[in-house]
Order: sequence, then structure tokens, then C-alpha cells
Amino acid sequence: MSGAALLAVIVMLFDPQQARAEPGVPVPPNGLLTDRGRGDVSDADRDFAVKVRLAGLWEIPAGEMAQEKSGDPRIQAIGRDIAAQHVALDKLVRDAAKKLDVALPSKPNADQQGWLAEMRDAEGEDFDRIYIDRLRAAHGKIFPAIATIRASTRNDTVRKLAQRTNQFVMTHMTLLESSGIVDFAALPTAPPPAAPGAVANAAQARPAGSSAPVEGPPVLAFVLVALASAAVTGFVLRQFGRDPRRAYRRQRGRYYET
Repeated sequence: MSGAALLAVIVMLFDPQQARAEPGVPVPPNGLLTDRGRGDVSDADRDFAVKVRLAGLWEIPAGEMAQEKSGDPRIQAIGRDIAAQHVALDKLVRDAAKKLDVALPSKPNADQQGWLAEMRDAEGEDFDRIYIDRLRAAHGKIFPAIATIRASTRNDTVRKLAQRTNQFVMTHMTLLESSGIVDFAALPTAPPPAAPGAVANAAQARPAGSSAPVEGPPVLAFVLVALASAAVTGFVLRQFGRDPRRAYRRQRGRYYET
């Protein structure tokens, strides 16, 4: 990909003034995010960078195959656009990883190599179907992971990378779906929402770092401690509330009895 074409892709995706947004639909102002490598880098952040790198390692050659093997001009265009955009994204993730000292892989993982092998063995409409379905399923899996990192990372470089990656993935999902042959019925469905008042909902609603809700045996323990404290308090008050002269007379009577 030429330097001019690569620059055009980056400008189109990251410059709000150049992006073709729908009226009333905002484009994320990426320029407002810092990118200084500041903030703790978690294991989840490192894993995210690795996943972004892996996506490019197999989607770039897959897109090249789409241009060579598909007989459908639309599939060829989709493959060309996704491969070119992954070249830009790959540069972004490598720059971020270098800044954060995160080790990145140099070849696709076993699953991705298997998908590429499927595409190499397929022809015509079979290739089109495999290419579209494999990429759409992969983008659907990483999409929620990006949102989690974007919302939770403490590192500004990872935060900006996640926001940019999210824009790439949404674009790629849209391109893939524009083929008209995505098998949506084969995609995994969202889990059903938890019942109102369920423990899972309470756990999700807790702020980060807060303790678990008190339920079951701990409640009973607190009640017992409270009752014991009340009993001790009452005993002490009774002792100190008595007439000291009466206590003295009782003590004196015991002394004389002995």
C-alpha cells in the first residue's frame, strides 16, 4: 500500500472533519485523547494489543485473497478496503506496543491459520461465504472486548488505541454486512438479561473496588454481635447506675460477716 493511500485511510478514519458521518451522528474526536503512555498497563491491556496485532496478521492476507479469488466485485472491494485499513491499524498497535513495551506476535494463531487454509482451498461463491462469515464472526467476538478495554483501562495510550480500534471494527462489520451474505443466524446470541434483584445485577452495580454485598450468614453474625453489645452495655449501665452507698453497705456487711 502506498504512503499516500495509507495516509488517506488514516485521515478518513480519524479526522472528524473528513469522516463521512451521518447527520446528527457524532464522530469520536480522537484528537482530544492523550497518548503519552501514562497509567498502569494491565494484563487485559496487553492481551488487547496482542489481539489487535493478530487480527491484522490474518485479515490482511485474507483481504488479498478476496481480491484475487472472488469473482464478485463487491467482495473484492470489501477485501481491499479491510486489508488496507488493517495496514493502518497494524502500524498504530505496533507504535503503541513499542511505547508500552508490550511483546507482539509475528504470525497468526492456530485458529486464524486454519481460517486462511479454508480460504486457500475454496473457490468462487464458497470462498466468498467463508471469507465473509469468518471475518464477521471474528469481528463480533472482539467488539465487546474493545468496549471493555476502552471503558476500564488506566493507560492513555491503550485508551486511544481502543477507541481507534473500535472505529475500525465497526467499519469492517458494516463492510462485511454490505455483502448481503452474512449468516446472521449462525452468529452467537447475546446472553439473556439477569432477573431483577439477582445477585449478578447487584455485583455489576457495585463500584470498582467495593466489597461484596452482605448476605446470608454474615447478616446473622452482625445481628448476634449487635445483641451481645446491647447486653454488655445494659449490664454496665446497671452497674454504674446503682446507688454507691447501697453497694458500700453490702460490701461492708460481707466484710463483717467474715
